[in-house]
Amino acid sequence: MMENYSFEYPYALLLIILFVVLSLLFKRRRDSYYIPNIIKTLPTTKKSSFINTLLKYSMLLTLLLSLASPILTKQLPDENKHTLDIVLSLDTSGSMSLNGFNELDYNQSRWSVVQDVASDFIEERSKDRIGLVIFGDTSAIASPLSYSSSSPLNSIQNISIGLIGRSTALIDSLATATSLLEHSLSSSKLIILLSDGDDTASKIPLEIVLKLLSKHHIKVYTISIGESNNNLLELISSQTQAKSFTATNKKDLSSVYKEISSLEATTHNLSAIKVIEYLYFYPLSLTLLLALTLAYRTRKSEKI
Repeated sequence: MMENYSFEYPYALLLIILFVVLSLLFKRRRDSYYIPNIIKTLPTTKKSSFINTLLKYSMLLTLLLSLASPILTKQLPDENKHTLDIVLSLDTSGSMSLNGFNELDYNQSRWSVVQDVASDFIEERSKDRIGLVIFGDTSAIASPLSYSSSSPLNSIQNISIGLIGRSTALIDSLATATSLLEHSLSSSKLIILLSDGDDTASKIPLEIVLKLLSKHHIKVYTISIGESNNNLLELISSQTQAKSFTATNKKDLSSVYKEISSLEATTHNLSAIKVIEYLYFYPLSLTLLLALTLAYRTRKSEKI
C-alpha cells in the first residue's frame, strides 16, 4: 500500500504571503491616547501582546492549511480485477469441419484444433474477464464476460460445427462482441477474431462496425487459418491498432495465441483502488481552539 500526502488546493497557501506583506505595509500605529495613572499596573502588556499576536498568526496559518484541503491518498491493490476484458470470436461455419490442420493428427478437424488451443488460452488468462462469441449464418453470444474461466471453457467444448448455420457472418460477430464490451470499464478491451474464410452472411456494413470499435476503444486481433483470404482480417486489425496473424497448422495457431497473450501481458497490470482521506478537519479544529484561546485572553485583558 502506498500513501501520499498532498493538498487539493495548494494555491490557497499563497495567501500566507499576502497576509505577511499586508502586515508589514500596514503596521499598527501607536495609540492616540494614554492613561498615565494605570500604565504601571500593566507590566505584562508587552508579553501579553506578543502571545496574542502569535495566537492570531497561528490561527491564520491553520485556517489557510484547512482551506488548502490536505488529503491523504492511498493506493490499494485490487487483487480481484484485472485491466483486460477479452472476447473470443470464433468461426463455426461448415468449412471448419475440414481435416488436415493438425500435422500430427490428420483426422482432427479445424474446429477441434481451435477448441484445444482456445481452451489453453482461456486457462492461461485466468485473471482476465473472458467472453465467447460464435458465428455462422448469424452470430451469437456463447458465454458472457466472466472472471470464471469455467463458463467459456464449458461453452467452447459443447459447441459443434454449424450450430448456428454453415455460412460466415464474420462482420456481424464483431458487432455482437462489441455489445459485450461497450459497457466495460476496463482500461483495455480486446476481441480475438478467428476465421478460415471470407464473410458470406453479414448484414451489418463493415464501416458501421469499425465506427463502433473506434467509439468504444476496442482492439481486434485477427487470426486467419488455412488458405483463406485474410485481406479483410488485416484491414480490421489495422483499423483498430492491433495485429493480424496467419496460422497454417495447429502449432502456428498455438504460437499466435501465445504472442497475443504476451503483447497484452506486459502493458496491463493489476488495477489499483485509489482511496482519498480528507484531513482539513484537523487544522480547522486547531483554528477553532486557537480562536477560543485568543478570545479568552482578550476578554481577560479587558477586565484588567
